[in-house]
Amino acid sequence: MTTRTRTEQVTFERPFVLSGLDDPLPAGAYSIEFDEELLEGVSFPAYRRVAALLHLGPTPDHPGRSQTLTIDPSELDAAVARDLAARNGKAGCALP
Repeated sequence: MTTRTRTEQVTFERPFVLSGLDDPLPAGAYSIEFDEELLEGVSFPAYRRVAALLHLGPTPDHPGRSQTLTIDPSELDAAVARDLAARNGKAGCALP
């Protein structure tokens, strides 16, 4: 199976939550690394996300500490959809 790693910047306008974290993360831009596997048996190159790493930079409370968390890509998608819905004034709506 062929894999690739892709980095994407995701911006949240509101604080958001992900499972496994004690507190909500603040609004802002986050760097996400996606590990993707090439799908076999299709006539064009297509990839499926299998893992995601969320990179957290230093905070005022811990200025010298960075952190990387393994997160579920589908949970990230849901958090992005909630943030987008809140921006558009449609609480509870998800992306198509």
